[in-house]
Amino acid sequence: MNAPSDAASAAGEQPPTIEITRGNATEEELAALIAVVSDAYAQESAGAVAEEPRLSAWTRTQRSLRKPLRRDIPWGRFAG
Repeated sequence: MNAPSDAASAAGEQPPTIEITRGNATEEELAALIAVVSDAYAQESAGAVAEEPRLSAWTRTQRSLRKPLRRDIPWGRFAG
């Protein structure tokens, strides 16, 4: 469990905290709560990684066939 805390401190983020505001939880209940929340947090953070778009061979070798049209020049180069 040192790896997530090391990664959180390296990124400058604080690890998530749990605060019980009502009732008296036993040690077993707290351990179960921490285990469930930690697992859910790990799954969510692992799934939150965006995949990098894959470029096809066509996209990599594609080149423009002509220069883009200049929209500032009127049709037929007539200003009137």
